[in-house]
Amino acid sequence: MKTASELRDLFLDYFTDKKHKLVRSAPLIPAKDPTLLFTNAGMVQFKDVFIGKDKRPYSRATSCQKCLRVSGKHNDLEQVGYDVTHNTFFEMLGNFSFGDYFKEAAIEFAWEFIVQTVNIPAERLWITVLDGDDEARRLWEAIGVSADRVVSLGEKDNFWAMADVGPCGPCSEINFDLGVDVGCGKSTCGPDCDCGRFFEIWNLVFMQFDRGPDGVLTPLPAPSVDTGMGFERLACVCQGKTSIFDTDIFMPIQMALSELSGVAITSEGQDGTAFRAISDHIRSHCFLLADGIMPANDGRGYVLRRLIRRAARFGQSLGLHEPFLYNLAPEVISQMGRAYPELRTQQEMITRVIKSEEERFQDTLNRAMPLVMEHVDEVKQAGGSVLDGDKVFSFYDTFGFPLDLVRDIAKENGLEVDEKGFERAMLGQKEKARAATAGHLEKGTEDSSHCDLCKSCFNGYESLKPSESHVERLIRVAGNVREISESASEGDNVELVLDRTPFYAESGGQVSDTGKIVSENAHVEIESVQKTASGAIIHGGVVKTGILKTGEAVISEVDCDRRCAIERGHTATHLLHFALRSILGEHVKQAGSLVEPDRLRFDFSHFGPVSERELLIIESLVNAKIREDLEVTADEMSFDEALDQGALAFFGDKYGDRVRMVSAGGFSKELCGGTHVARTGQIGILRILSSGSISAGVRRIEALTGERALEDDRQKILELKSVSDLLKTPLGKIVGKVQAMLDEIKALRRDLAEAEERVIGTVVVDFLKRADLVHGAKAIYENVGHERMDYLRRISDELKTCAKTVAVLGASDGKRGLLICAVTDDLTNRLDASHIIKTIAAKVGGSGGGRKNFAQAGCSDPKRLNEALSYAKEVVSDALAASKRTTS
Repeated sequence: MKTASELRDLFLDYFTDKKHKLVRSAPLIPAKDPTLLFTNAGMVQFKDVFIGKDKRPYSRATSCQKCLRVSGKHNDLEQVGYDVTHNTFFEMLGNFSFGDYFKEAAIEFAWEFIVQTVNIPAERLWITVLDGDDEARRLWEAIGVSADRVVSLGEKDNFWAMADVGPCGPCSEINFDLGVDVGCGKSTCGPDCDCGRFFEIWNLVFMQFDRGPDGVLTPLPAPSVDTGMGFERLACVCQGKTSIFDTDIFMPIQMALSELSGVAITSEGQDGTAFRAISDHIRSHCFLLADGIMPANDGRGYVLRRLIRRAARFGQSLGLHEPFLYNLAPEVISQMGRAYPELRTQQEMITRVIKSEEERFQDTLNRAMPLVMEHVDEVKQAGGSVLDGDKVFSFYDTFGFPLDLVRDIAKENGLEVDEKGFERAMLGQKEKARAATAGHLEKGTEDSSHCDLCKSCFNGYESLKPSESHVERLIRVAGNVREISESASEGDNVELVLDRTPFYAESGGQVSDTGKIVSENAHVEIESVQKTASGAIIHGGVVKTGILKTGEAVISEVDCDRRCAIERGHTATHLLHFALRSILGEHVKQAGSLVEPDRLRFDFSHFGPVSERELLIIESLVNAKIREDLEVTADEMSFDEALDQGALAFFGDKYGDRVRMVSAGGFSKELCGGTHVARTGQIGILRILSSGSISAGVRRIEALTGERALEDDRQKILELKSVSDLLKTPLGKIVGKVQAMLDEIKALRRDLAEAEERVIGTVVVDFLKRADLVHGAKAIYENVGHERMDYLRRISDELKTCAKTVAVLGASDGKRGLLICAVTDDLTNRLDASHIIKTIAAKVGGSGGGRKNFAQAGCSDPKRLNEALSYAKEVVSDALAASKRTTS
């Protein structure tokens, strides 16, 4: 029996011998393809080759591609764990022809590999072809497959497309017959039956068309071949298993899980579902993290978060109520690291992120699961079949417990979820939130329809010299009303569109330029600049003097000092990004930024706190690159050229065919449309002010550059000198001096606390001497004068060690009166401290509450404390008397 690793090598070696170029797996994040969330097939990296947009130096290729399918047409997530065939992460073995061979050779290669190389019995193989594809049928029969084992099916089964648009064509599938003991048992059972008897191994797609957004099929430049064979399914068949989870791909993971949980490996019941789901999901966790995806609340990061949470929830059904998934990651990495070395290089990061995410969600699970199961039991006991939508939404709203996990739990208990009710509740919450924020427009949401047909040329990269242009459109603004006008006068708020402009429009985290636009008769102060989707650059400002008219020639002058400060900050963010990735790891990914004249803010993905030592190293690395005074260049090129040169293309993930790559000294390369310094030395210096978390898996650094950073340094030095003067200590010895003072203060506080304890002991003895004996209990009523609430509590704690004692104490903190009532535990069956304190506080215009043995209150007038204490005697006496009558 061949191992899975041997089967992978056999496949790739077979096609390499057939003159195919061995191409390494592409990342799980598809390059420049907005139609896909993840790479879901081997042909994804060759998509542009198939449609003629890209050429490779080879016409045949083979690969083992890592894939993930969780959403859209190929949504396998909901089924994973509940059957023995579905995965989220899987490997796809493939061979590809780009206008080289077509159907005949593809079929011959597939049959030879399946029957002769890995020795799968031919008599257990069945073929499906597209109904009407007589050529494919003839070729299969010619190779030796009997006509009754070649089944024609419709487009639903035998016409393949990667997505709703893109390359597609008829396909032919090779299926393995698991035998009559599996499935429905009907004599008519065949590959078109979904009973599970017939197991698809390999899909041969004959790429002939490119489907456009309108659904029209356009013939491809040259007929091509794209084949995909599920690696896990091949191993299942070759190892004689009926479940992919029984192969040597998954068994080591399940053995590790069994050891962690103490539950024997099984394929039956809920435990079997849990073993299958967890052993699948942990592979997805590792590969997604290795490819730079971090847990988040949207996009690809949310898929990873869902997968971790789903696996953690299944872990609870195995009795695992503490983080455990991170202990399974090393097993995956050990097994897959040879084929995918990126797993080994990032093992520490992978395990740390999984553990961190588990810890965050474990609390939610431990709090929410009992309530979810309580509702499940309620529905089942009432004979119902549907979980209440409002109730399910409350789990989500209160604890963040995801709907898909409730759906899993319902399925395991033979129930359904009222998802329409859930959506109604969700919509209701959104409507409330929308109403609460009504009238508050976000920046950039203004109506720009007046400028839809306008275009502007930005010429502010090359020079900041005053630039001549013409007013293409003038819009007067009054409140939320905008109207196109031929002119604007002094005091008018305006929005101007010029034919060309040196003003940078706010974009990519960089704030806009400010400055002035002047004509022969008018002067406009520009306060903000925005860019519309159509390409118009809108200059917002106020007419300071004169009358400005549409069509006039104007001179645009950018505030150069401000622009230069912004450029220092923007280039510094690139250096900071480089330093973060160098020190923390290549998983760091820009998640947002803000570059202003006086400061910068940089958000990035990272799984834990950044230590002070790491921040110091990061800051030092940035400043080292600044001191090197390296050249900063910006070059326009194709997207592919930029990637080939090592450019980072993270933030936004939306790029055109032509991109602008900014390179700082050749070590930092990013796709960026912002403005930058000419050399790193112009930044001057960078100072990191703070670092902290802004959301799960995302951290923020705030920093200063240039003169602003030096000002901050000077201010801190002045403050240190002031402290030095106050302490009468040299600057270099301040820390030691302060530490000595803190130690002294700590010792004094300890002495004071000990002295207070002795005083409190004496006070308590005096109070007990003056205590009233009321119906078999000692009652104390004392005003201790000007003291803190914690002093009263400490007295009450001491008094509670006595027998059958109640104390009502008052004090003043200078602004209001303080009251406490303490009742010893042997009196709580007769007295309630909370009732007593509420009653006497109400008498003097105060309020309070607490427990049966201790309560506290306050009143606004300290002068009424004695009145309250006098009333307390009456309240306590009555309560004791009443309890005595009840007892007797």
